[in-house]
Amino acid sequence: MSLLHTARLNGLEPYAYLKDVLERLPTQPASAMTELLPYRWSPAT
Repeated sequence: MSLLHTARLNGLEPYAYLKDVLERLPTQPASAMTELLPYRWSPAT
């Protein structure tokens, strides 16, 4: 819940953010996990 609230505070649409993160999570290298945090996230292209 706090992750979605943080996304909202950062001006993101929570559903789109969570959907993208959950899709990318299995293939995201451990060294790049911080890219999925709400304040650093950008939609996959």
